[in-house]
Amino acid sequence: MAEKRIRVLVAKPGLDGHDRGAKVVARALRDAGMEVIYTGLHQTPEAIVEAALQEDVDVVGLSILSGAHMTMFPRVQELLREKGAEHVLLTGGGILPEDDIAALQKAGIGRLFTPGAPTEEIVRYIRETVVSEN
Repeated sequence: MAEKRIRVLVAKPGLDGHDRGAKVVARALRDAGMEVIYTGLHQTPEAIVEAALQEDVDVVGLSILSGAHMTMFPRVQELLREKGAEHVLLTGGGILPEDDIAALQKAGIGRLFTPGAPTEEIVRYIRETVVSEN
């Protein structure tokens, strides 16, 4: 029986209009054998969670460069819990101050990556985390 491929939803919440990094990460995940769904720009937390549920993903990765990370990550996390999808790994990256990263991770958000993080590190983290949870 074939091993189930990890399914990842990459999303750009809010008004952030720059998605080059999200596309680079999405391609790296796809090249690593994961199934990747990219939602495009300007998504609401509600639309992101709905897409995650419809696509039956293992991971939601948010890319946030706009400074709205302290609002967007907790809101997506809250909606995942409300919909019974707390098993979905919520991770991501962007322009994130170290203190905010620590606060978000303390609140239960997965590992967060900043610009320049090697894509291999992101792939490894997702593989290790999803495999250990299943």
